Amino acid sequence: MPENTVAKAHRDSSLTSKSKWVTPVIIVLVVGLFIISMVLGAKKTSGGEEGFGGTDDAAAEAAEKAGAKKWIKPIFEPNSSEVESGLFALQAALGAGIVGYALGRMSGRTKGREEAERASDLNSVDDVPQAAVTSSEDTSTSKS
Repeated sequence: MPENTVAKAHRDSSLTSKSKWVTPVIIVLVVGLFIISMVLGAKKTSGGEEGFGGTDDAAAEAAEKAGAKKWIKPIFEPNSSEVESGLFALQAALGAGIVGYALGRMSGRTKGREEAERASDLNSVDDVPQAAVTSSEDTSTSKS
C-alpha cells in the first residue's frame, strides 16, 4: 500500500478518535427536541382539536369555507384513522427501502470503480503480487 494512502486513512478518523462526545450529544439533542415537540403538541387547542392538526385538513376546511368544491372523489377511503396511519407507514417504509437500495447501489458502483482504478494503477512488475506473476506464467506455459 503506498504511503500517501496510509496517511490519508489516519487523517480521516477525526470524528471517531478526537471528538467521541459529538455523536452522543447530537443524539441527546434530537431526542430532547422530539420529546419537547410531543409534550407541546399533545396539548389541546382552544377548539378542543389535537395540537398536531394536519395541514391537509386545515387547507381543505379553508377551501370549503371559500366556496371550493371537490373535483374528484377518493378511490379508497380507509375505515379508521389507524388503518390510514398504517397505510401511510407502509408507503413510507417502501419509499425508504427503494431510496436505500438505490443509494447502496450507487455506493457500490463508486467503490467498485475506485477498486478498478487502484488495480489499473500498477506501475511496474514489482507492484504485482508474486502469486499473480507465477500463475500467469503457469497458464502461458500450459497453453503452448
